[in-house]
Order: sequence, then structure tokens, then C-alpha cells
Amino acid sequence: MAGLDLSLLLMLSVLVGVREVSLAQFSHQGPMAPGDIIIGGLFPIHEAVEAVNYTGLNRVSSPQLPNCSRYYTKGLNQALAMIHAVEMANRSPMLSSLNLTLGYRIYDTCSDVTTALWAVQGLTRPFSDCDSPTNSSQPVQPIMAVIGTSSSEISIAIARELNLLLIPQISYASTATILSDKSRFPAFMRTVPNDEYQTHAMVQLLKENKWTWVGIIITDGDYGRSAMESFVKHTESEGICVAFKAILPDSLADQQKLNTHINKTVDIIEKNTKVNVVVSFAKSSQMKLLFQGLRRRNVSNKVWVASDNWSTAKNILNNINLSDIGNILGFTFKSGNVTAFHQYLKDLKFESEAKLNNSFLEEFLKQPDIGNAANAVQKLIKSTYFDMVFSVQMAVRAIANAVAELCVKRQCKTPSAIQPWELLKQLRNITFEKEGVMYNFDANGDINLGYDVCLWDEHEFEGHDIIAEYYPSNCSFTFTRKNLSDIENVVSKCSDSCQPGKYKKTAEGQHTCCYECLACAENQYSNHTDADACSKCDTESMWSNANSSECHLKFYEYFEWNSGFAIVLLTLAALGILLVFSMSALFFWQRNSLVVKAAGGPLCHLILFSLLGSFISVIFFVGEPSNDTCRVRQVIFGLSFTLCVSCILVKSLKILLAFQMNLELKELLHKLYKPYLIVCICMGLQVTICALWLTLYRPFKEKVVQPKSILLECKEGSKA
Repeated sequence: MAGLDLSLLLMLSVLVGVREVSLAQFSHQGPMAPGDIIIGGLFPIHEAVEAVNYTGLNRVSSPQLPNCSRYYTKGLNQALAMIHAVEMANRSPMLSSLNLTLGYRIYDTCSDVTTALWAVQGLTRPFSDCDSPTNSSQPVQPIMAVIGTSSSEISIAIARELNLLLIPQISYASTATILSDKSRFPAFMRTVPNDEYQTHAMVQLLKENKWTWVGIIITDGDYGRSAMESFVKHTESEGICVAFKAILPDSLADQQKLNTHINKTVDIIEKNTKVNVVVSFAKSSQMKLLFQGLRRRNVSNKVWVASDNWSTAKNILNNINLSDIGNILGFTFKSGNVTAFHQYLKDLKFESEAKLNNSFLEEFLKQPDIGNAANAVQKLIKSTYFDMVFSVQMAVRAIANAVAELCVKRQCKTPSAIQPWELLKQLRNITFEKEGVMYNFDANGDINLGYDVCLWDEHEFEGHDIIAEYYPSNCSFTFTRKNLSDIENVVSKCSDSCQPGKYKKTAEGQHTCCYECLACAENQYSNHTDADACSKCDTESMWSNANSSECHLKFYEYFEWNSGFAIVLLTLAALGILLVFSMSALFFWQRNSLVVKAAGGPLCHLILFSLLGSFISVIFFVGEPSNDTCRVRQVIFGLSFTLCVSCILVKSLKILLAFQMNLELKELLHKLYKPYLIVCICMGLQVTICALWLTLYRPFKEKVVQPKSILLECKEGSKA
């Protein structure tokens, strides 16, 4: 029982301690101003916290608030942007006509989730405890909305807390895709697009520049891992490979651990010599250390694609030349005119502001590199990032418009006249104007304006550094600068491109972007760079050699008229025809002579006619064959040859009859010797054979496909 009592006592003391801390004035509270409607602000005035040493439960008397370290001027600049935007809204007709003012309470998150949650406890205290604070005689006015934070990981944590009371939270820089899920974060909204659009835009940029072998660096946490997951998903669909993934620790307080991871990342980048493009979602302070490490190793000439996390943080190049790093392409949010804000900074009364209600300014003035108010103004102006200021101003403008529309119908000077969830509903449906442009939140609570792409140079970041704009509506870039040879000439590939005539061969288990180029085989081709496979030629009509980039048409091969052999053959045939006509004319002229009669008389003309047919048939063997010529040439030659042979047979019978000494045989041969009848019978048999041949096995034109040509020939039908 004693042990149980001791445990209960210890738990009770811890709970009491938590209550005391939450009700006490939060030590990281900054500027505040009264108003009818109070807005909370969460900004990273410091970059890190010193770890609280809880060595054992028995040594913990109460929860301890962490001490913040590493003053972050950019965070102060964002907080001042909110203050200025609130003051402008209070002077605007939409609130002044209703006699309403906006107030604010701003806290430092110290870039730490736990510290941010303490800040939320301080902001929402009136909702959780109706009693007056122990050190105040008046109840603290509840907040109706919260602006912040810049870190997605912190926004995810505090959004869960604000969801309990449906207090609208409008972030000006948190881009994690998960925050668009309204079933999990119903009260979260933002004036910037989510990372799904940014990673898609980055991959489109890589694709347009044919950078297929890249690395990615993130800061560990919900934001970094979500961005990496989205980026890798888009690269896989576009055929881009991630050579390495480097994850840096989220905490900046443990310098030794951070340096160890920085050195490992430098080793990875140095080792991957073919990776000339690196995409980074890391923190700006980490990129500063990384660039210093790369400079020591003389690793340069890289293209760095910077997320909105550090795309405008040119202060990371302190004592480092951009030429030592390479080229930096930054994705930034859309921005507007910040002239009024710069004038606000110039008009700040630093000493009085710091002492009255802004402890953040007081600490800022104590920084070693400030010294006086003039230096402070220049430092703040130098730390102004147009896109961040514009996003903060949009958040305040949206809240002011929503409040004005709600308070037209009710008296908002009465405490609790409106509730946070009513303001949330109004914000989700609000359409507001800024600098002449109308804006509204989409179904996910986002305002998606797209991105500007900036190319860093040695000068301070200005608007003229913008080289392109990305439009999420059609996923396209519009380049405002044409001369980008320093970027366009960068090659970031695992393997050299396979030229036409070759194809990519990827080894098993290897990245698809790493391959060897193999030549296409015969009768195959590839006609574009980096072909995944060779295409086959239609071997019926085309051919190609090995390593070919195209198929060639097969030429037709036949006995052409202009070939040398055809010319000789036709010349001889022509001479034969001329000789036949000459001999026929001579025989006809001397038809009554004894010599002609002894040679056979009219039979000689038949023999000459058969020779004429044979010579003429030669013509049908030359030139591109057709079905008709295939049939005609064989028939003409066959009939001519039969006529010639039958005439020779008759002449042979006549000679045999003249020299036959056997009277009986001579008498028989004399009876059979009918010259024209024999010729007609032979010709009749040949005609019958040809008719049957043309009917049953007629010749036809045939294409014989050869490796590089098509042989046109006559298929004779019969093989006999």
C-alpha cells in the first residue's frame, strides 16, 4: 500500500506540474495586441532547442520547458509580416466599417514539435480552463484562428490539437500532402499548394531536361518522408531513377549526430559521380553544412533542385561561392508586392517596440551582428522572402474577410459572439481579394497558385531570378528565360544513351536507368535513342543489317532488259530473226530451183517459221514476268520446237526412204510418208499437251523471298 500511495502521489505531482506550466505565462510568448477577434501566431523565432535532461522519473519534479537556441531572423520576419498584415486589415474599410479590430498573440515554436505543443496549450488555455490565470485579474480572450506553422511536421502535430476545438489553422508554408486529408485534419488550411504538386513539378522538370539518374535528400520527419514518397512515385511513372536517398536528422541540437549524417551524405554524393542532379527537401541550415562539406571535398558542378523548404534561403551561401556548388534551381511559392511591408520595417521603432510588447525584437537587437536599429532594418529586409510574406498576408486577409462576413449579421464585440468552428466554416467558403486578384480555398483547404522556378546567381534573390512558372492546372512549365545553357548542358544519367541501331539491356536486379547498349540483330532495327527493344523488319518485303536504325525495302530481282546478258541474247535473237527472214525470202525466190526442191521445198519455210517462233519466244523470257508471259513463252517455244522437230522428222523419213534397199520396208515407208500429215499430227499432240498443261498445271508468277531481294520468276507448274 505504501508503494501504491507513493506512485499516486508522484503522478499527482506531475499532473499538478503540467497544470502549473500550462496556466503560467508561456515563456516563449512574444508580441501580443488586443482586439475583438484574437488570432494566434506560431513562428520559428529559433531554429533549435536544448535537450531537457530527464535522467530518471524520481528526479522529475515538474515538466520543463526547453530552452531555445540559434536565433532565426527569417522566423522573426514572418511574425512581423503577420503583425503588419493585421494592422493593415484593421485599417481596411471592411473591418473599420464594423468597428472591429483583430488582435493577436504570437508564440515561438523554436522549430520543435514539443515546444509548439506548449505554445498551443497557451493559445487555447481559455477553452480548457474557464478560470482566470493565477497571475491575471481578467480572463484571457480566446483565439478564433491560428496562423502557422512553417514546418509540416509541427503543423501535423498542432493540427491534431486544434482539431479538438475545430480552431481553424492556416499555414503559410506547410506543404505535406497528408494535411490535405480533411477526414484527419478538418480544421487545417493553407495558402500554399501541397507537396503532391511540387514533387510532380520537379519530376516534370527532370524529364524535360532528360535527367534520369538523380539523388534525393530529406530531413527526417513526416514532411520529408511524405515528400520523398511522393517524389519517388512520380519518378517511377516517368522512367527516372533515384540513385540514392539521404535522410538527415530532424533535430539541429545534437551537432555531433548531424555532422555525422552530413559527412555520410557528402560521401554518398562524392561516390555517385554520375549523379549530377540532386533534389533536396532538407532544412536550409542542413544544406548550409552540406555545401560546406562538399566544398572541402571539391565536389561541384551539380544541379540542386531546391524545395520550397530552402529555395530562397540564400544566406546558406555565406563564405561559399555559388560556383563551388554548381547551379541551384529553387521551387518557390507565388509572391506579391512587399513594398508596404518593407516600409513597415523601415518605420519600426525598434527600442520602444522591443520594450513594450515584442520580446522577439528585444532578443533580435541583442544579436552580435546587429548593433543598432539601422543594421536591424537591413538585416530584416535582407531576410524578407517574398513568397512567405505574401502567404502570411493572404492568411490574415482570409481571416479578416471571414470575420467581416460573419459579423455583418451579429454583434462581434460581445464575448463569444462567434465560435472557432463558425469561422472555420466561413473560411472554407470565403472568396477574398488581394492585390486585385480573387482567391478561395479548394475542397482540401488549399490555395493552389502553382510555383515559380528560380535560378540562383551570385546576387541577392530578386524577381528577375525567376526563369519559369509552373501551372498545376495543366502540369506545364512556361519558361521566361531562354538562355539556360548552363542547365541544359548538364548530363545526369547512369548510362550513356543508346543510339539508334542499339537497344537497352538491363541486368537483373539493376536500376532500369543503368544498362548496356547492344546492337540490334539482322532484320531488326531501332530508330530512336534509348530504345527498350529492337523492332522486327517485315522480312517478306524488307531487310536490315545488324546495328541498323531502319529497314530497307527488298529490291525485285528478275531478267532485266538492261542487263548485259539480256542485251546479248536479244541481239542474237534479232540477228536470228533477220537471218530467218532473209533465208525465207531466198528460198521463196528460188522455190523452183532443184536445190530448194531437194531441201524440201515448202517444208523449208515451215522449218524457218519454227525457228522464228523460237527466236520470238526469247522476248518473253526478258523483263518482269507476269502470269501471261509465264504461260505464253513456254507455249510458243514448245510449239516452235515441235514444229521444227516434226519437219526434221519428215526430212529424215525422206532420206531413209531414198536410201532404203529393202523393197518391202521401202514400200511401207512410202505409204507412211505423208509430210504435212506427220507435221499436223505432231503439232496436234503438242497442242493437246499444252492445253492440258495450261488447264491442270498452268505456270504462274512467283516471288522467291531472299535475304536482301525478292526474285521474280515463273513457276512452271509441272516439274517434268
